[in-house]
Amino acid sequence: MIALEERMAAAIAALILDPAAPPVRHIAVGAASPIPAAACWLVKKGGHPVRLSLLHKHTGNPFTEGTRELFDLTGQGRIDLFFLGGGQIDGQANINLIGTGDWPGSKVRFPGSFGSAFMYLMTPRTILFREEHSPRVFVPRVDIVSAPGVSPPGVFRRGTAQGLVTGRCVFRFDPARARFTLASVHPGETAENVRASTGFDYDEPADVPATPDPTDQQLALLRGPVCDEMLETYPDFCARVWQRRASDERAA
Repeated sequence: MIALEERMAAAIAALILDPAAPPVRHIAVGAASPIPAAACWLVKKGGHPVRLSLLHKHTGNPFTEGTRELFDLTGQGRIDLFFLGGGQIDGQANINLIGTGDWPGSKVRFPGSFGSAFMYLMTPRTILFREEHSPRVFVPRVDIVSAPGVSPPGVFRRGTAQGLVTGRCVFRFDPARARFTLASVHPGETAENVRASTGFDYDEPADVPATPDPTDQQLALLRGPVCDEMLETYPDFCARVWQRRASDERAA
């Protein structure tokens, strides 16, 4: 059985390796992002020569001063791809990490925007992700813009969202039109229930393909070498998705 997290990781990996997108040499993964981290390790373990910098990594973390160095590298144009989620995401790829209701978003509080605005504008490619796919997450317009999906003329930014991977589907984003297009629906989902679960409008082809299953090779990598890399940093994720624990590995 393929776990949803495995399916999302494989879908994100496909976006990372999209030949039509700008090339990726250096990928950064922020804190508490196990699904994008799994996708990145899947790409690397699959033989693609990318450099990974994982902010949340406990040992061997290249950022000895944490986010300060991440922002410095990004400002220099040395990070090619980053990942962002949001408590709310709208059809223009704006994200809200602050809260709902009027400013300061005290109705429901989210973790905080931190460096999302800087990373979104200064990174050539951003892949958005959110496991929950519901109208409360994907809204017509975010209550508060933590980071804008597009910017007006004259505002310098290196890139925008490439796509959005959710627990139901994959969207592609067109920054020229500031609009998403439904690219595929995960097995068991339909274009109709994706539409019903999405609060913003988007484009949709006449025939929406299914999101490809991870290959046998990808599943073997995820459940083996990828999990090996993630056990220390994301122990709860590895235990939940792959039923593996660092303590079990040490005992063996």
